[in-house]
Amino acid sequence: MFAVRNAGVVCSAIFTVANQCSHAVWPGILSNANSSQLSSTGFVLNSGDSVSIYVPSSWSGRLWGRTFCAQDPTTGIFNCITGDCGSGKVECGGNGAVPPATLVEFTLNGFSGLDFYDVSLVDGFNLPVLVVPHNGVGGGNCTYTGCNADLNVACPQELKVVSSSSGDCVACRSACEAFGDPRYCCSGEYRTPETCRPSKYSEFFKNACPRAYSYAYDDRSSTFTCASSDYVITFCPPLSVAG
Repeated sequence: MFAVRNAGVVCSAIFTVANQCSHAVWPGILSNANSSQLSSTGFVLNSGDSVSIYVPSSWSGRLWGRTFCAQDPTTGIFNCITGDCGSGKVECGGNGAVPPATLVEFTLNGFSGLDFYDVSLVDGFNLPVLVVPHNGVGGGNCTYTGCNADLNVACPQELKVVSSSSGDCVACRSACEAFGDPRYCCSGEYRTPETCRPSKYSEFFKNACPRAYSYAYDDRSSTFTCASSDYVITFCPPLSVAG
């Protein structure tokens, strides 16, 4: 384990990011516009490794895992097959994940002093991930969330992202990304909770991962709160297989 600290800021929480996958994962971190950028916005975690990240008070943003990453020996540009942030480097800077990617989202010390956190499949899926609060003091639905199913195994054919080298499914797109239909994107005339309803594709995600966001208005069963907690974020926790 190694630690990533933000010098000169008051720590609100410690994120312990662990990789239990059989392969390397390159976590990326994006701070929201009203939050300070963390000292690291991207790094490599080899199989079995973990890192502790000291997060400032009232931080909000997202974290995800990138897979199948490499640096081009000629150009020096770094890129990943899934979750790439487009920076051309291991550090993402101010860039977010290119879908599909499993997103872990946080707002620390928000309304009533609570941390709000969720795992979102709204932008698709690339890696199983589990979020577990640690040493929290309650203050709501202070429990684990995530998706510990390998949705790439059972991903519908029309949503699959397939590796050109292996022919394996390496990520599962959302219906919004795959088809661009406002019904799936909760946009246009479907931009309200009343008009944007679950689809057979969002239900695929929801049935496999009941605690994760499956579409934009899936708040009731997918947002969790805790107070004064640290968090353990694990890629590839013990798996169940969807389908």
